[in-house]
Amino acid sequence: MVKKIIASGVTRPIMRRSFLKAAAAFGFAGAFPAILIRSANAAGTPTVVNSIRSLSNPYHATWNKGGAAFAKAVGAEYVTLVTEGNSEKGIADIKAILAKTGGNCVINIDPNDSPDARPIVEACKAAGAYVVTQWNKPADLHPWDFNPNYVAHISFSGVPYGKAMAAALIKSMGGKGGIVALGGIESNVPAIERKAGLMQALKENPDVQLLDMQVANWSGKEALEKTNAWLTQFGEKIGGIWAANDDMALGAVEALRADGRAGKVSVTGIDGIQLAVEAVLKGEMAGTVAWDPYWQGGMGLAIAFAAKTGKFDPSKEPKEHREFYGTGVTITSENAQTFYDANIKAEPKLDWNDIWGRASGQIQYN
Repeated sequence: MVKKIIASGVTRPIMRRSFLKAAAAFGFAGAFPAILIRSANAAGTPTVVNSIRSLSNPYHATWNKGGAAFAKAVGAEYVTLVTEGNSEKGIADIKAILAKTGGNCVINIDPNDSPDARPIVEACKAAGAYVVTQWNKPADLHPWDFNPNYVAHISFSGVPYGKAMAAALIKSMGGKGGIVALGGIESNVPAIERKAGLMQALKENPDVQLLDMQVANWSGKEALEKTNAWLTQFGEKIGGIWAANDDMALGAVEALRADGRAGKVSVTGIDGIQLAVEAVLKGEMAGTVAWDPYWQGGMGLAIAFAAKTGKFDPSKEPKEHREFYGTGVTITSENAQTFYDANIKAEPKLDWNDIWGRASGQIQYN
């Protein structure tokens, strides 16, 4: 159960499922003061905090569910902070929760932009909180430079998966034709890496032409608008659409449905969210990659919580546990049903004590 603060300032309980539904519909979770329950006692169970981009994004909505599941498992108060793409708001909300809890919290954050990670980590270190970052951070910012509070950074190597989705797209097109591509935020590490993977695949397939690539900022709405413009501009020349995440891929699918070409023009995405996997099953998408945001939302907290509560000393862990790649799953028509049945139709069952179980090597920087 979580609580919300109503206009009178009096708290009343609401069920978690109702809260998540309302948050996704209204962006309610974007304002930290509307979610914070109470100041935590410095000697009590740490408050657990997820900071994400938007609950209207299905990927982060699933991330949030994983966080809520972990909080329930350990009996901790759970707070969701939402940046809505605003870096200043994201940093300010983190500093506010640190002040409210007196530093007695653990934070799992997907920074809105790479530079945001440094001031957040510095604030957590100063307050005595423990933090895990995911996806975005500067290459010269390392957990071991902020022992023990900066516990770990988790990412997924975007190059091979961006390339894998481009390969799946090209295969579905018969190895030739024109494609358009939807990119994420230009300065985001995953957006940069996934684009690099796309370019590698194009270099290996000279019969495929990149008609245009535009940034859609991870947004399905922006992707819908850009795809509509492309359908007018390029028409039948478009044989496939590569998208750097599922939300943008689904925006492209929506545009194709309106144009009567869904299932005729191949689309690929990345994130493995439910709607994308269902689109693969329907033949409207050729593939996606699952990072398991449920695991990210819960396990990021589990790692920080274990460090905060003294179950392990981050400073004594090897670097491959401090900055590590998680494990992704490539999903196409060949394995989509199996993945759906095990990971979406069924409630995920995770061992929150298996904190390094999906670590697949130390992150490498160019």
